[in-house]
Amino acid sequence: MSHLQYFSYPGFGEHMREALSYSQAVIIGDLIEISGQGGWDPETRVVHADLSTEFRQAFANVELALTHAGGKGWSQVYKLRIYVLDNTPEIFELLVQNLKEWMPDHKPLLTCVVVKDLGLEGMRIEVEACAHLAD
Repeated sequence: MSHLQYFSYPGFGEHMREALSYSQAVIIGDLIEISGQGGWDPETRVVHADLSTEFRQAFANVELALTHAGGKGWSQVYKLRIYVLDNTPEIFELLVQNLKEWMPDHKPLLTCVVVKDLGLEGMRIEVEACAHLAD
């Protein structure tokens, strides 16, 4: 698939590309799709223990993956898939808070799924996003 452009941001992204052989983002025509982003610190690769900080970091990592691949970030997101470990009021309050903060001017498509486990120990949220590069 030599026509596709893959990207892995510094720190966590580069580590996972080498350790598990996957990328953080791919450009397909005028679209960017990203791998699921959790609430890990991109430099230390540690998942934040505080739930609010973990959610905020997951959304920041989406921004990082999109911009590292050449996008403008959340303003271009048209579709989200969000995986969470629980459907408690606190989880959904944090989810809505971050959606409103990161996308104040538009409301993309959203699928949210409660799952048993996520990719790394300690993760309670994982966010996949699709973005359109055209203005």
